[in-house]
Amino acid sequence: MIPRYSRPEMVAIWSPETKFRIWYEIEAHACDAMADLGVIPRENADAVWKAKDVEFDVARIDEIEAVTKHDVIAFLTHLAEHVGSDEARFVHQGMTSSDVLDTCFNVQLVRAADILIADVEGLLAALKRRALEHKDTLRVGRSHGIHAEPTTMGLTFARFYAEMDRNLTRLRTARDEISTGAISGAIGTFANVDPRVEAHVCEKLGLTPEPISTQVIPRDRHAAFFAALGVVASSIENIATEIRHMQRTEVLEGAEFFSMGQKGSSAMPHKKNPILTENLTGLARTIRMAVVPAMENVALWHERDISHSSVERMIGPDTTITLDFALSRLTGVIDKMLIFPDNMLDNMNKFPGLVMSQRVLLALTQAGVSREDAYAMVQRNALKVWEHRTDFKEELLADKNVVAALGADEIEEKFDMGYHTKHVDTIFKRVFG
Repeated sequence: MIPRYSRPEMVAIWSPETKFRIWYEIEAHACDAMADLGVIPRENADAVWKAKDVEFDVARIDEIEAVTKHDVIAFLTHLAEHVGSDEARFVHQGMTSSDVLDTCFNVQLVRAADILIADVEGLLAALKRRALEHKDTLRVGRSHGIHAEPTTMGLTFARFYAEMDRNLTRLRTARDEISTGAISGAIGTFANVDPRVEAHVCEKLGLTPEPISTQVIPRDRHAAFFAALGVVASSIENIATEIRHMQRTEVLEGAEFFSMGQKGSSAMPHKKNPILTENLTGLARTIRMAVVPAMENVALWHERDISHSSVERMIGPDTTITLDFALSRLTGVIDKMLIFPDNMLDNMNKFPGLVMSQRVLLALTQAGVSREDAYAMVQRNALKVWEHRTDFKEELLADKNVVAALGADEIEEKFDMGYHTKHVDTIFKRVFG
């Protein structure tokens, strides 16, 4: 991933230096287990640990791979340069390249998941704080982009909190599912490597042995992992889209923080554009690009082919790095987001009282008017408000049929905003406990 959308901690997980370090640990721990089982001499296993503080030379490994055309063999050759050819002769005993590659990949995905989980936890804290801050801040709810009924800004934040809390569960599940390793040999039968070697390596790396592998760890695990990341990205876009709408000039109920010296447009100095949330919308699309290829990787020929390999070399780092960046950016947006309660009330009152139409409809039906007649009575008055910007309550009070059914006092009572917020505490208790 390009540096513009990267953060150092996540990038480090996918660096060649980190990858080769994990490969080394897999091989060294495997040698330890084999020595304990009497398969290889203890002194040879101990000799491998002479390289425990070595910084493996990426350029040298690339140089060897240019000849061998095989990355694992190139690494093992370089390792022998540090350990000694004779001492290293039992390294990789009975193993296949995928034992190293797949186990390493899952270690990297687990580490990436840990960062993403922490990212979501940080976002949840920001959403909760803003939800509590604006629990009672009235704004109009919209369906189809059209004014519907009153809600609160706090409920909007709480809704996003609940969605991201579900995503936290999804990420934890994805982390658990991807936390397996395999040291099972050429086609996964353990013919040339004892299952106890796999158990030892996995324990040292914080993984669980894959119950049954072929030459690779089953890719349905990876498909589920990247699908979970895709859902998180969609939730990011969901939040970003709401903020983008709120920042429109005609709406202006909320906005991204605009820092001192920031410029909105190269041509129009007055502009304050929602660039961060627009960026998040684009990043979400990029993250979701990984989902279909990850699912297509599930179907491999027989015990293994490498059609998945090139895909994972790209989507592993790119998707986790991008999602880490996006979650961090969204947390910053939520933390600093500007809220304009007065504009929210102004918007709700652009068509005065219209958002109370359903309450009047229900009151009429409860007063004995048929639903069809009640709907027609309310709609004819509502349309006057749409067309002439009059006051809905005043129109109802001037309608002799509505007054005859409800009376003036009951019509007045139907315009109490508290009616729509009376269960906010109940919803908050459900969301936040």
